[in-house]
Amino acid sequence: MAKNDFLAAITQLAAEKNLPKEVVFEAVEAALASAHKRDDLATKDVVVKIDEETGGTRVFTRMTVVEEIEDEETQILLEDARKNNAQVQIGEGIDTEVEAKDSGRVAAQTAKQVVLQRLREAEREVVFEEYEGREGDIVSGEMVRMEGRNVIVDIGKAEALLPGSEQVRIEHYRSGQRLKFYILEVYKAAKGPQVVVSRTHKNLIRRLFELEVPEIASGAVEIKAVSREAGFRSKVAVWSTQEGVDPVGACVGLRGLRIQNIVNELNGERIDIILWDPEPGRSVAHALSPAQVVHVAIDEDTNTAEVVVPDRQLSLAIGREGQNARLAAKLTGWRIDIKSQSAYEEVMDKLPEPSEEVDAPAAEEQVAEEDVPTPLEEAVATAAPVAEPVTETQPVEGESPTEPIEEPKPVAVEAPRPAAAGPRIRFAEEILTPDRVEEEPKPKKAKRPPRVRYDEEDAYKYEDEEEEEEEEEYQDENQDQDQGEDKDA
Repeated sequence: MAKNDFLAAITQLAAEKNLPKEVVFEAVEAALASAHKRDDLATKDVVVKIDEETGGTRVFTRMTVVEEIEDEETQILLEDARKNNAQVQIGEGIDTEVEAKDSGRVAAQTAKQVVLQRLREAEREVVFEEYEGREGDIVSGEMVRMEGRNVIVDIGKAEALLPGSEQVRIEHYRSGQRLKFYILEVYKAAKGPQVVVSRTHKNLIRRLFELEVPEIASGAVEIKAVSREAGFRSKVAVWSTQEGVDPVGACVGLRGLRIQNIVNELNGERIDIILWDPEPGRSVAHALSPAQVVHVAIDEDTNTAEVVVPDRQLSLAIGREGQNARLAAKLTGWRIDIKSQSAYEEVMDKLPEPSEEVDAPAAEEQVAEEDVPTPLEEAVATAAPVAEPVTETQPVEGESPTEPIEEPKPVAVEAPRPAAAGPRIRFAEEILTPDRVEEEPKPKKAKRPPRVRYDEEDAYKYEDEEEEEEEEEYQDENQDQDQGEDKDA
């Protein structure tokens, strides 16, 4: 019964650790061997074997066959070993069964530690073998905890590391969040196999398209190139290998369902799907989408593509902070020089036009013909010069009579033109005699309203004489009315 329980425990342990049963048996055998070495077999090389059917254990001491003995407890000469087994060779071991004894508490504790250590090493080896061949694959994981800038992700059988350099800058990670990751690297570390994942690698988009688009998984549509600025924008160049399949439409899906699933997984990152073309010029023009391209010139020597776009779409072709042009250059592998159509035409207009070629003998004959004067030109050249008009001169005292006296030239005086508009017309006489120029009349000051002063006797006094007379008449009338009322009373 106890043996059956022992086998059941080993089977359960193998299932929990997701390890083969043989690996668990080897770990338990090593633990029992270390437990027996804690007693009277401390100097011996102890080997324990477990019967997988009955669960029984057998203990052996092993002697290694050598040519020269260095340790009498664990080694034996070849001649002595062949007395028991004629076919034994150097380096092999001869096992001798010994009686197994019950181990004490210390030996049992040692066996437990050895079992755990061996199982941990076996588990790490299995994890490494499983994820070693999955580099470049996509995996789904759950955020477990934060260790500084690094994030620990549970990817199933192992815990992966998401370093800060592979995190998207605008994403905020929290515990329990599930995302898809790109397996970047798998290597052995001191604590076991280490799996490094990424959220910024451009191949993450490639793997997401393979999951969402069946045509890409089957090979009908091929992804030629991917350029990405993680968290902001990406460009994907696709090409159809099967006639009748629209590569861009297959990636977009019905009503954009396929591409929307990928965008949601990347937390709203913009994705441009571009039709790839084997001709470099058309490929560069497509890569600058959504901007329209007028002209593309390819220079293979400098690996440069000169692109001309309409003036109104220059900023669209360049993108915010040059993002669109930068992604297009990464996607195509060409250095892209973007110019507006007006600037391109201005440069082309400044270029010299090709001159017409003229044969040298014909040019010499033309020059020779031009140098020969015509009969009319000879007549003009031999004619007498025309005499200039002679002005009369008068001798002046102190001057040479031969020097002409220059007469004063009349000065033309233009009549003054009336001003087109202005407050007043000024004549020439007024300009010549400024003393008699009349001054412009000054505008009259507005008459100030009469002041009102308050007197202590509750009476108003007006400075204007007319108003004072009206006030006196008004008071006289009031006095007459008062006297009449008194008489009536």
